[in-house]
Amino acid sequence: MSEPAAQQQQSQNGKERSKSTEEKEVPREPALVLKDIDIKTELESLVKLLDGKIYKEEEVAMEELHQYLIEDDGSWALGDNFLIFVQRVLRDNQAFSPDTRIHLIRTLAYAALKDDVIIILHQDRRDHTLMNYAQDIDKQTPEEQQAWAMFMCNLFENLGPSEWLLYISEWEYNGQTISNIRVTTKVAVHCILSNCPQLKNIGSMILYNIAIKEVKTVVFDDIAVELAMAILQFFQSSPNEDQIFRTLRALVRFLEVVSQDVPMIIQMIGPHPKQFAGKSERVDELIKIISRKVPA
Repeated sequence: MSEPAAQQQQSQNGKERSKSTEEKEVPREPALVLKDIDIKTELESLVKLLDGKIYKEEEVAMEELHQYLIEDDGSWALGDNFLIFVQRVLRDNQAFSPDTRIHLIRTLAYAALKDDVIIILHQDRRDHTLMNYAQDIDKQTPEEQQAWAMFMCNLFENLGPSEWLLYISEWEYNGQTISNIRVTTKVAVHCILSNCPQLKNIGSMILYNIAIKEVKTVVFDDIAVELAMAILQFFQSSPNEDQIFRTLRALVRFLEVVSQDVPMIIQMIGPHPKQFAGKSERVDELIKIISRKVPA
């Protein structure tokens, strides 16, 4: 979707709808998110780490962030320079430590749980500060990766931000043509195939959240096979029951929307999900659905 077209689709409350999303979307199930964030502690730690390292206008940005998250003012409290401040902290490795970035990202992960965070996301339409950084998730420290995966996962909490994650409008970054949906896919695959248990778990949550989105099937055309292959590889890593359920739920969804390629991938690559039979009733139910489409 082009940006002019996207802007025309903004509703009166300022929320932009994706071209690829159904007119009236109501998720069939609630998204899986991570709410265990002590925002006061995160902000206090961030302020200490930033002390003496930021400009006056960046101090104002931190005050605005406090108003938004602690005083519960709307996202309108964040000025035009907020994302410029975020980009400098994320990208200036000389001035800011990994710990500084981690606390900032965890603060953003808390903000991601708010429905009006969509306004911040729309303000990033030109520079793509957030998604460009997400595209580089494999270049970040393990702790930064976990914080960023939490941010991406929490954006599924509300309708507008979850749609934003699946936008198909493209731009160039480091010689690659990317889009929100491509970056969301990369983050999900990176997490689910990571050796880090925390990232694996968040990756399974992101895959589940993608699967429960009520969108037109065309949205999944370019990503379903890649995600299905990642899930099959993930099955070889001894996942727990929650993770099995989430990823099987995603696999069922991808079988529904890409009815030829995904079954072929399961048959050719494997392993067949039947190996998880007996884990739980809900897992067995999903295995039955998959087995009807892909006999073991």
